Amino acid sequence: MTNPIQIRFAGPAPTDHELWRITRDPAPQLQDGEVQLKLSHVSVDPAMRGWITNKRSYIEPVQPGEIMRAFGVGEVVASKAEGFAPGDWVTGFTGLASACVLPSKFIRKIDISLAEPKDYLSGLGMTGYTAYFGITDIGQPKTGETVVISAAAGAVGSIACQVAKNLGARVIGIAGGPEKCAWLRDELKIDGVIDYKNESIREGLERETPDGIDVYYDNVGGEVLDEVLARINRRARLVICGAISQYGDMFNMKGPSNYMALITHSARMQGFTMRDYMRRVPEAFMQLLKWKHQGKLTYREHMLEGLENFPQAFEMLFRGENTGKLLIKV
Repeated sequence: MTNPIQIRFAGPAPTDHELWRITRDPAPQLQDGEVQLKLSHVSVDPAMRGWITNKRSYIEPVQPGEIMRAFGVGEVVASKAEGFAPGDWVTGFTGLASACVLPSKFIRKIDISLAEPKDYLSGLGMTGYTAYFGITDIGQPKTGETVVISAAAGAVGSIACQVAKNLGARVIGIAGGPEKCAWLRDELKIDGVIDYKNESIREGLERETPDGIDVYYDNVGGEVLDEVLARINRRARLVICGAISQYGDMFNMKGPSNYMALITHSARMQGFTMRDYMRRVPEAFMQLLKWKHQGKLTYREHMLEGLENFPQAFEMLFRGENTGKLLIKV
């Protein structure tokens, strides 16, 4: 029997490609409280950059030699954990491996009669939940308010656009390139788009938000956040989900220079991660599933095949070359 494939963090390196080491080590023996999984898909996420950075965060960094942290979905093939049996489908922090043994506390069961396994890593998984709670719980847009979303054609951003539209907001998306902007306009039917690669962000915001900005869902940080701060309305809500423009140098990140606008406009800027909402996952799943069945939610997936292609997928993600949620079919 062929040993499973693992992608391990090799340690800090001069290039992204050198960050990873591919191994084929046998899975450990199953212990009490553990399950053995055969993975079908794994997720490639911007958060991975932070997970390998030795810096205080919401979760301990992955250490050199360890299997890289990742969300995955797969089938239980053996179990010594109460509540899990062979044939169950689960998702959670499985790591980048084609098969694994792990404590059952790291996973939860899913119902593949409601959605395909891969959907639990995409629009009906953490990606969707992140968009849902950021908009509904922190942004709280009211009907007719203007919501601006950066990286709007990305996995989280595109769902955040649709959640805000479904709540009656006027939605403006910021994305890079004609194809992504056309998709937002023609497929998601949002109210306006700004192509940051081909126009000034400031001029685009002036054109698309003549009455200011009530809610901003930030996936980018940097210059975009500063330009948005210059146009916020009184009691605006800024939802800080990510800052991909700053991930290239995690130790020298640049904060907003326009933050005084939060004072002058009595505005609120709040960050979050999904650990704040894990108990409410069923709420998000059922609402997103309902919208999907009603034709009010759509999402794209960019699928690569073979776990050994993870290093290329990681680089692709940070070059912005994926169109939709980036997944690997194991």
